[in-house]
Amino acid sequence: MTGLIVGIGVILVVVILFTIFRILRLINIARGSDKKQASSGNKANAYLMLGFLIVSAILLTWYSVDEFETYTVPVASIHGVEVDRIFWITMIVTGVVFVVTQILLFYFSYHYRYREDRKALYYPDNSRLEVVWTIIPAIVLSLLVFSGWKVWTDITAAAPEDAEEIEILGYQFAWTARYPGKDDQLGNFDYRLIDAENQWGMDFTDRSSFDDFSPLEIHIPKGKPVLFKIRARDVLHSVYIPEFRLKQDAVPGMPTRFWFVATKSTAEMREETGDPDFNYHIYCTEVCGRGHFSMRVRLVVDELEDYMAWKAEQQPWLQANPDYLAKVPHDLKEVAVISAGLDQLENNQAEKEN
Repeated sequence: MTGLIVGIGVILVVVILFTIFRILRLINIARGSDKKQASSGNKANAYLMLGFLIVSAILLTWYSVDEFETYTVPVASIHGVEVDRIFWITMIVTGVVFVVTQILLFYFSYHYRYREDRKALYYPDNSRLEVVWTIIPAIVLSLLVFSGWKVWTDITAAAPEDAEEIEILGYQFAWTARYPGKDDQLGNFDYRLIDAENQWGMDFTDRSSFDDFSPLEIHIPKGKPVLFKIRARDVLHSVYIPEFRLKQDAVPGMPTRFWFVATKSTAEMREETGDPDFNYHIYCTEVCGRGHFSMRVRLVVDELEDYMAWKAEQQPWLQANPDYLAKVPHDLKEVAVISAGLDQLENNQAEKEN
């Protein structure tokens, strides 16, 4: 700590001395006693700025081309193609403007450097020019904003009726999922029912909850709409799957949603990327505490047939936690036993005992 303080002190002393030197130099220039030095200094700075422009352009171009595959994540959803399209249109438009303005900025610094034989031109205003460079950017930005708004409204529109509904719940520091069972209906929830086992707060007065299940690994089908119903149990989280261009906040007390169609299975992405260990993951992109860095869960994209087979093998949560039958209303207990497969489980156990 002492070394850090000493280092900061040395830097501050150097900055102060340099500032004093610059002030004295400017005073000499104002008095007219340092004109030659000012002229040579301006000339050197002008050439340095021109050199900086050229070197920076070369390095930026080289890095962008050489590392393009590294920072460009493959797209694996239908709406992701539209997101990428509007993203690259925006990048091209703003990139062209950035390059042109930077070239002009550094070139003007070089071309209009101080010279003793040249006097600065006083150019107060030009209304026509100001109107042009106000209206054109306004039109371009409006087109970009409305194009992005259209893509966003398409993405956030109501999900198709045949969409697979999956509840994604975020909590410090993990994700978990709840699926509907054979009835294809997610049961209701109530945060007041959350406990050590029932982390979703499933409401067992709703018969749709009886066959809901929660797998250890999240699976979704390829080529079929999937609706994520997103919740947070404690603090703000954010669902992020880069390959799907999916990002949606998980807000405590305010359920959100996002629907999409995956176009590439996990096996296909492994082949495309040349990485046999590739896996989709759901990440958290909101700083939610000390364990934020580790908050992710693997997501598997299956072919539709494989997904349906996997789903049929899953065990209802109530079957694995029969103690919660006590929370089911008396008139619905028989329905709960049948929906959760507890009757079949009891029959199998009886057969084994006999």
